[in-house]
Amino acid sequence: MAGKLIAPPPKKTRSGPRAGASPSTDTPAETRGPGPGPGRGQMFVTRFAPSPTGPLHLGHAYSALLAHDMARAAGGRFLLRMEDTDLERCRPEYDTLIQEDLHWLGLSWDGPVHRQSAHIAGYNARLETLEPLGLLYPCSCTRSDIRAALAAPQEGVAHQVYPGTCRGRPMASRLPGDALRLDLAAALIALSGADLAFLETGPAHAGRHLVDPDEAKTQIGDVVLSRKGEDIVAYFLASAFDDADQGITHVIRGEDLFDFTPVQVILQHLFGLPTPIYHHHRLIRDDQGKRLAKRDDARAIAKYRAEGATPADFRRMVGLPNP
Repeated sequence: MAGKLIAPPPKKTRSGPRAGASPSTDTPAETRGPGPGPGRGQMFVTRFAPSPTGPLHLGHAYSALLAHDMARAAGGRFLLRMEDTDLERCRPEYDTLIQEDLHWLGLSWDGPVHRQSAHIAGYNARLETLEPLGLLYPCSCTRSDIRAALAAPQEGVAHQVYPGTCRGRPMASRLPGDALRLDLAAALIALSGADLAFLETGPAHAGRHLVDPDEAKTQIGDVVLSRKGEDIVAYFLASAFDDADQGITHVIRGEDLFDFTPVQVILQHLFGLPTPIYHHHRLIRDDQGKRLAKRDDARAIAKYRAEGATPADFRRMVGLPNP
């Protein structure tokens, strides 16, 4: 689900490029141009936002190359953001390796690297402005469940809709280690009459989508936004703040995140933030159609580099043209 489509979709496209695909057969539609641009007088600005919990792999690099190419084609800006709020799993050596891999691929970014770990206090301060509105409640459910809920969604990892076990607990009952959840039903009531919609330009879901409140409640539910005492905030929250603060006009990312775009649209409206244009691209898959992930070390960019591959070879593997 990502809301009701209220504009006609494009023609059907292939399910996604596979590692080793040739550009002539698997070049995705999104490489042909940046699609609708920002408003008059507004520069196209996008970002690549990896989590430094492992080496850069084929799927990550495809997303970075696509965002970079689209920004440069539009005469815009390409930013690098490290989503490093999970201080237990993120490592500085991966941060360094990701930047080395991006440079090897021929990518450059505008301005300094933005690291979310340096802004956690600010995220939490802004989050707590929802408390007087009655939109948050503390949650003491299992630590592992909450940590999983804080991470970005991934294909093949089922999203468990929270059953509301702690809903109704007053904020005054919050204990050390409790998480904060968004009371989604209350948030949607607070946003009654708002134009909860987003424009999508990716090949699989192109059009303008309205957030369906009933689907949001039954398929997404009360998401975790922060956990007290662990300096960790949710992907949904930090990226919504950063996209606004950095002036992002286009969010370019994998289609495994498409169904969770309504959460970010809701958060954007709650905090009075602009909603960017979204472009969810195809995922890079192996020969069995499985999405490549960080556990697929054989697909790490550093290994291709060590084996003598060139950036042009890599672009051919993922079906992207050379600039």
